[in-house]
Amino acid sequence: MQTFKKEERLCSKKTINILLKQGTSFNIPPFKVIWLKTDELEQIKDFKNKYPAQVLISVSKRNFHKAVDRNKIKRLIREAYRKNKTLLYKSLNEKNKKCAFMILYIENDIMPYNEIESKILLVLQRLIYLISKR
Repeated sequence: MQTFKKEERLCSKKTINILLKQGTSFNIPPFKVIWLKTDELEQIKDFKNKYPAQVLISVSKRNFHKAVDRNKIKRLIREAYRKNKTLLYKSLNEKNKKCAFMILYIENDIMPYNEIESKILLVLQRLIYLISKR
């Protein structure tokens, strides 16, 4: 099922702060991804989620001054993630693991959707590899 519900979004300020402090990152241009397995997040009482992954998508105001541009990029990223998240979910469910991650768009130009989707696929594959390695 290709939905993107509120529970799949990372909204908790506590979780975001821990993710930024303790998370590990990697770059796949135009994205920077900061991720953390939820084993490290068990100390947060409100982190109880039925979905194996939670994601936060961010676009810098420094690079895109107009909110219209930032929102367009976030919509494109969300759509690409929504269509391809089943790869990540299958892998996490097989290993009985959970993770939280943040996707930061660090490019200065708006990329077309097909390029964003191919890069999101690379991001998900790298996440699967890194989570299974730990």
